[in-house]
Amino acid sequence: MIVDVLAPVAVDVAYSYRAPPELNLQPGDVVAMPLGARTAVGVVWAAREGDGDNLKSVIDRLPWPRVEAPLREFVEWIARWTLSPKGAVLRMALRGPGAVEPPAARMVYRATGKAPAKATPARAKVLTALGGGALSKSELAAKAEVSEGVIDGLVADGALVATALPPEPVAPAPDPDFGPPRLEPDQAEAAAEMAEAVAARAFRPFLLEGVTGSGKTEVYFEAVAAALRAGRQTLVMMPEIALTGQFLDRFERRFGVRPAEWHSGVSPKRRERLFGAAASGEAKVVAGARSALFLPFRDLGLVVVDEEHEGAYKQEDGVIYNARDMAVVRARLESAALVLASATPSIETRVTDSKPPEKRGFLRTAWVIAPSMQTTERSPWSSTEPR
Repeated sequence: MIVDVLAPVAVDVAYSYRAPPELNLQPGDVVAMPLGARTAVGVVWAAREGDGDNLKSVIDRLPWPRVEAPLREFVEWIARWTLSPKGAVLRMALRGPGAVEPPAARMVYRATGKAPAKATPARAKVLTALGGGALSKSELAAKAEVSEGVIDGLVADGALVATALPPEPVAPAPDPDFGPPRLEPDQAEAAAEMAEAVAARAFRPFLLEGVTGSGKTEVYFEAVAAALRAGRQTLVMMPEIALTGQFLDRFERRFGVRPAEWHSGVSPKRRERLFGAAASGEAKVVAGARSALFLPFRDLGLVVVDEEHEGAYKQEDGVIYNARDMAVVRARLESAALVLASATPSIETRVTDSKPPEKRGFLRTAWVIAPSMQTTERSPWSSTEPR
């Protein structure tokens, strides 16, 4: 077998390699392969039968999340649309080994009930601070106002015991029935139409327009709930400045937990864990900035672009793209519902056809773009093949 491997570098072609039969390589596998004088990482873009005796061989298949077909198509679409090398676009969709390394277990300390052989005021403070509970070493030392060496001494003395707990989940599963809202009739109608689109598992775009405070967030939260009930994932894209505690708190009041966060303020280690959680399906809802668009979702059922008119969705260095437009493409390739929400929609979003949108009470517009309106083949709304 011969495999064509795309490297995450500024090249537009995939290089051909011989595929060792024992690796059983398939499109989407992440592999290590020789590239010039070094070993590089790439993604199998295609596999075919052929005589590869004169080709270099793939070194190994890496245990990284696979780049599934919709994401590979997405990379190719953006490369063609923006006239960028495919490898440069792929680089935005790959993460390193941290994405698959299991997180370290959490160590907590409990009292055994045995009195320490040597009683000191510091040791007494530790046992008092611990009570009958369990705390990590750093938490216990801070609460007792002692050094961590005192805790180590109590462990050696048999007064404390360390226990390994499972690692904390990257993103606890939201509960779609935790805090259902009371919607006005027009809100409920729009929410029901969006939930129906999610259940249909087909691409259907919506524009959700309404002044600030009109309830846009509560309406698209019902589409999120529909995706959760269907077992599918949701991406809520927001300008990074809008990813504030206020939105996260509103989400928690509705679903019981906060969504997984993806933006520059999240630590690299946690971002790597979230990358793996998106690929495995563990992360059910991700709220993120424009780069979250390239996460390897296992089953993406809904994409929401909040404040879709914001200029912060435009990336102006490296691969130049507008994440709002690319969200339309990603949703279409994933057969997902799409919601563009704004109090002041951009002209590109509003003017998709000469036909007027349907009026919906508190929402100035909330409609499904009909097939007859998808006529411009150069538009991401209408085609996955730009010309």
